Amino acid sequence: MARGRKIELDIGAKIDAGWSHVHEVTPQEGNEVVEPQQHRLVFQREKRRGKTVTLVGPFQLNKADASALLKTMKKTLGCGGSYKAPWMEFQGDVQESLRPLLTSQEFRFKR
Repeated sequence: MARGRKIELDIGAKIDAGWSHVHEVTPQEGNEVVEPQQHRLVFQREKRRGKTVTLVGPFQLNKADASALLKTMKKTLGCGGSYKAPWMEFQGDVQESLRPLLTSQEFRFKR
């Protein structure tokens, strides 16, 4: 390759009218919103980096309702947590104090 010559590399796609269309995402089966009475929740306990984490779910709520429920549960329990669809994660072993709070919200559990 001699000096002074340019190498032409065409990498990628050309942008034209076909790229402007945005496809709408349709909800998948199993992601429908269900009333609290129809939920069948389970508890799981995991160890992460030597700490205990309580998982409860699977929830079938929209994101706004789930985050509002999580916020009230965290405030009442005085612990941290997060919502990673469809499970809620709480820091610590809070199963015994979390069950009555969720049953007061009319959620049900598997036996």
